[in-house]
Amino acid sequence: MEHQPDQALRLVTRASAVRSVVLLLGWSVVGSAALLGYTATRISAQGARDEQRPVDAIVVLGAAQFNGTPSDVFEARLRHAVALWKTDIARWFVVTGGKLPADRTTEAATARAYAIAHGVPAKAILGEFQGRNTLESLEGVAAILRSHGLHTAVFVSDETHMLRVIRIATDLGVAAYGSPTRTSPSDRDPVRRQRAIVHEVAGLAAYFLGSGPIAEDTATAEGP
Repeated sequence: MEHQPDQALRLVTRASAVRSVVLLLGWSVVGSAALLGYTATRISAQGARDEQRPVDAIVVLGAAQFNGTPSDVFEARLRHAVALWKTDIARWFVVTGGKLPADRTTEAATARAYAIAHGVPAKAILGEFQGRNTLESLEGVAAILRSHGLHTAVFVSDETHMLRVIRIATDLGVAAYGSPTRTSPSDRDPVRRQRAIVHEVAGLAAYFLGSGPIAEDTATAEGP
């Protein structure tokens, strides 16, 4: 009987520890949900803004292509970028995106051919042909801009992609502005848009945590 107080104390201590763990987990869930909600709101807010203005270059982010034919997402980006070019806001037109071993051509080469076919002079086009994801492409773009003495750029991509693009480009020293296409299927279709937002939240988390691009963020991905 003399051990009962000790046993009761251990039970109370154990119950208190369990409550602390449950409380901590609960606050973690609430905090994570709040952070995800905030990030999704930031993604939507950046995508809603069109910051086009006179700059040194227009940069169009690559997306999936099929033997030189742009996917519907990629074509929407290219169409908007060419339309911006025709407003004379920039002297240079920059295309981006590499390929996987099985691909016959690169996203950048596909974009270059499209731009030339739609009125952009070949001599005005600069290309980043190696990037396999958003981060690699933007690192290449920043290097190209620096080598040509260029400092400002309007970036073209989908609405949901713009926050990550602008943040990375800014971190790389580019004065970056976003002009998202309004016709991308990945934004207009509700299911694809929700999937794109989840993709971007993961991409931003990977970037800020320094773990690199997420696996789906490759040259063969549907979108960014």
